[in-house]
Amino acid sequence: MSEYQGLSFWLDSLLEAGLDTLKPRAPLSGNLKVDVAIIGGGLTGLWSAYYLLKQNPRLKVVVLEKEIAGFGASGRNGGWCSALFPASTGYMERKHGLQAALNMRQAMIDTVTEVGAVTKAEKLDCDFVQGGTLLFARSEPQLRRATEEFEEATHYGVDKVQWTALPTREPGSKTYKAVPKSPTGTIGKLIEPACARLHPGKLVRGLARVVEALGGEIFEKTEVLSWTRSSVQTANGAVEANHVVVATEGYGANFKQTHRAILPLYSLMIATEPLPDSAWSEIGIEHGQTFADFRHLLIYGQRTADNRFAFGGRGARYHWGSTIRSKYDKVPKVFQHLQDTLHEMFPKTREYSITHRWGGPLGVPRDWHAAIRIEDGVIWAGGYVGDGLSTTNIAGRTIADLVLGKSTKLTSLPWVNHKSHNWEPEPLRFVGANLGLTAMQIADFEERLTRRPSLAAKIMAPLVGG
Repeated sequence: MSEYQGLSFWLDSLLEAGLDTLKPRAPLSGNLKVDVAIIGGGLTGLWSAYYLLKQNPRLKVVVLEKEIAGFGASGRNGGWCSALFPASTGYMERKHGLQAALNMRQAMIDTVTEVGAVTKAEKLDCDFVQGGTLLFARSEPQLRRATEEFEEATHYGVDKVQWTALPTREPGSKTYKAVPKSPTGTIGKLIEPACARLHPGKLVRGLARVVEALGGEIFEKTEVLSWTRSSVQTANGAVEANHVVVATEGYGANFKQTHRAILPLYSLMIATEPLPDSAWSEIGIEHGQTFADFRHLLIYGQRTADNRFAFGGRGARYHWGSTIRSKYDKVPKVFQHLQDTLHEMFPKTREYSITHRWGGPLGVPRDWHAAIRIEDGVIWAGGYVGDGLSTTNIAGRTIADLVLGKSTKLTSLPWVNHKSHNWEPEPLRFVGANLGLTAMQIADFEERLTRRPSLAAKIMAPLVGG
């Protein structure tokens, strides 16, 4: 048994298979002097340590983690290693210019390949299979958004989004034909090839072991209290460092220095028991494929290596003061909504039980634009808005270059030194965040009722990253 049992299906599956005990590593015990101190034992921190040590094995690199490596979003997410970036290419062009936007897109696409290459080279068996993301249009408003996404991808020419099922009508009818082997009501289907399915628990826990094998030290059960450009104060002692990296993502809301820079937004997930291959053949999702549709209140899923649905979505409310509590990880109403949604999309799943339910906070900047920046000599990275499984890798590579004083293609990308505004103080933050959530729920209901694009979604788009 582990105190971290029940944190997510991914970590539980490691326990059940005897692949990991989730036993915490030894905490920091006293003061220490190092080259690089990294705050946060998730994928941003671990990838940063990995690339630093690969480039310069003589560096003394430590990772400081309050719980265990992979405790946060890195060990709880949907398992999409995708080229998704929170800000769209169109937004990036308006903000940073065309070439910068194209560079960012290409770098994200290349990152999917990079993660696959590293997992192979380091023998990290994390079920990595690049099968792409299936994107289902299940109503006429969703079809309009699917068409816009396809047209944007075609316009910029970097993403290779393709229609795998074009919308067609019955002869003499205004009704679209249903797409076979797809969720109920699907009338069009895209595939985004730059995405791989993987097991995030295997990735983050395995990467921690690789970092240690390279000479890095990971101190778990070590709570960080504060930091400066040259030191980190923990409950167990002070770490003096030439470079400090803050990689806390949604948990940055717990620190005074980053409290209003990041908003912790909860995303919850469920997993089914394994389905037989015959069921998957009927459903139409292959190994390596992830999936979503074009609703406003985001859902996401994958077919796991052991033939389960791992399915998640938004819907949990924001909590006053950006508080983060373990009890917020499990919201019965949201779990029921996810189960109902899965059953509605794939009626076959009604025959199989839900075995795991979990959740956790992800990090949202005010403009929904992930960033890496240097402030007062400290390197900060985050604000992935749920698109972090691959974005953490490019962050780690970029952080390594910044620490080593290199000027590279990565350090010139437009998200480097991008500065978002702080979130509003309470009660404005509480009202705005939960109003945005409610608006997206209303928008989906409105579109089901009217079969037209939602007015509520259009009004709220600036607040929710649109």
